[in-house]
Amino acid sequence: MELNGVTIDDTYAEGFPTWVARPIITAVTEEWAYKAALEAVGFATSTIGCPAEAGIDCFVSPDETPDGRPGYAILICASKKKLKEQVVERLSECVLTAPTTAVFDGLPDLIDDVPEKIPVKLHFFGDGYEEKREVGGRTVWAIPIMEGEYIGEEEFGIVKGVAGGNFFVMGENQMAALMAAQAAVDAISGVCGVITPFPGGIVASGSKVGSKKYRFMNASTNEAYCPTLREKVAGSKVPEGVGAIYEIVIDGVAEEAVKTAMAEGIRAATKVPGVKYISAGNFGGSLGPFKLELKDVLADYL
Repeated sequence: MELNGVTIDDTYAEGFPTWVARPIITAVTEEWAYKAALEAVGFATSTIGCPAEAGIDCFVSPDETPDGRPGYAILICASKKKLKEQVVERLSECVLTAPTTAVFDGLPDLIDDVPEKIPVKLHFFGDGYEEKREVGGRTVWAIPIMEGEYIGEEEFGIVKGVAGGNFFVMGENQMAALMAAQAAVDAISGVCGVITPFPGGIVASGSKVGSKKYRFMNASTNEAYCPTLREKVAGSKVPEGVGAIYEIVIDGVAEEAVKTAMAEGIRAATKVPGVKYISAGNFGGSLGPFKLELKDVLADYL
């Protein structure tokens, strides 16, 4: 298969279930909303070593937020057991502390029937001086703080989503692969309900489960996709002429959202000169039940 002259591997990305919350963080300016959102999704690239996977979903314009201010929707993804803790900690430590912020539940904007909610009771920080109010039809708490007041909802919807959607961008050299990966992330940013949780949305050090040499490692370098090892390891999956590979990992509120993001990202990447090959990562079904075939994801474009 080919798209824009780039070979598309006949393989699939393997996704797994995750639970997702979608807070919307607003502030007096878009810049301050972005700063708070960026802080709130820190240290959340991979559940291999982070307590959650999180990222910025999309910008939310003032005419779409409850308080009429600019905001950013973020996704926080974790096991159901860990998700409440992660939402509480990230909002309390990274958003409550940020200038001019307010927080609202953004999941109902994407899903008509939100299956469950978790309590996020930050109003206790008010030490008894807090009070209930209504903002944009939402019941919120106003907490007195040094700059004025923090406004926030205290119930957040959660939904069972999909993590681990992915594809590999293989280029003739590092810059070609990087520019294509960046183009893919930029295209994915236009899809609501998904995130690319790694730095800048791009994975430089794709991994495999466990280690062949070090038993104490939960994950280690995926040598089959390391260009410098192409002639050194048996079963290398690096095509001839490929000098660098980047992985794009996608989490989302639903399988269809992840598929859409994969399609948009791959299409953008294949338009960049120097891209030779698009593939995807899977573990033969041992990681999760979602089999995201590249040929199906790209059916409308091939």
